[in-house]
Amino acid sequence: MSGFTPTLDPCAARHRLQHLIKPDIAAPFLSDIRRLASMFSAFVASCPPPWPGPGLALTPEIHYQSELWLPLAQIRPAFQRLYRTSLTYAPILSSSPFADAASWAEIVQRCRPFVTTSLNPAFLLERLLADAELRAKFLLWSFLPTRFHGNSLERYPLQSSFATTWLAAQPKGNGPLRCLDAACGDGAGTYGLARLLLDQGRQPETWHIEGWTIDPLEVWAAAHACFPHDPGRERAFRSWVMPVFDQGAERAIIFRAMDLLDGVPPFAKGGAGGISLGAELQIPLNPLGPTYGSPLIQGEARFDLILCNGLLGGPIVNSETDLTWVARNLAALLRPGGILLAADRFHGGWKKNIPKETLGDVFKRCRLVVSEAGEGIVGLKPDK
Repeated sequence: MSGFTPTLDPCAARHRLQHLIKPDIAAPFLSDIRRLASMFSAFVASCPPPWPGPGLALTPEIHYQSELWLPLAQIRPAFQRLYRTSLTYAPILSSSPFADAASWAEIVQRCRPFVTTSLNPAFLLERLLADAELRAKFLLWSFLPTRFHGNSLERYPLQSSFATTWLAAQPKGNGPLRCLDAACGDGAGTYGLARLLLDQGRQPETWHIEGWTIDPLEVWAAAHACFPHDPGRERAFRSWVMPVFDQGAERAIIFRAMDLLDGVPPFAKGGAGGISLGAELQIPLNPLGPTYGSPLIQGEARFDLILCNGLLGGPIVNSETDLTWVARNLAALLRPGGILLAADRFHGGWKKNIPKETLGDVFKRCRLVVSEAGEGIVGLKPDK
């Protein structure tokens, strides 16, 4: 499976986005619009202010009134249908804001750029259907979650310090250094790893980095440092990645869509996996299907260093079965002598629900030698 190599060319970004978002929607939504409009008319006629608005704190009473007259269970299907109809692949609906919102009032508060003139879900749906550019921004807003790490994109500085020391000890003449940022999200950690290698004086032709994330829109955003729905985020992110592009190191990076719970992609033969740099992302994303704990990657296709931050013990992977599934797949991707680094800043992550001792036990069952590493832990794959 091919992927996206990074580029800041806006024309390339638009062209690649067309592979993920359909320019036109053929399916009719008339019945959805009529139903939602009728619901909203009853809400306006029967529910007194205050209604959700900028700066209004959402109280239990507001949530209650919203659910009474505008039940999210009746609004959600229309927007989920919009997601399925607009995207060229099957979206992960559990990642959308409609999956965890308490009420339509909360959706309104969270998507203010799209509901500036009305709280009416029918009106919002009509606007999104009529305006392809606005619809694209709404889709990106829906599937690229906001990050909660302040203004810094260096999310795990102590882990980075550990990786710096480990990488400095690795010989530079034994072929290209191969690294993987598993669950890379928007790609900040992937570019951070590239910056680290450049700071060590390693030339781009001596290393290769892959960034994997489950959502194709995140792959697109990471590869183009592009967040059209959030200009402030885009400016900060581009400032972070610019040292990589200034030194031409983006050619040593590729982003892929991959679900670590569903198996990992096969590599073609060759040091960089036979990937055509600049090739387009291809769907379906998971050609192998489940391959629990199997040695998926052979020979030169394995990695020297794997990052897996914000996933193990987070909201997606937190059961023992899922943790073991992902850890075994990642361990299979390591070369002998390679390391797997894992950390998590989620409030409900493994530091709270899955302590590092539990995750360490999972790593040990995968035959990794475990120790602490900055904000998280490290698993070393023995040479023998």
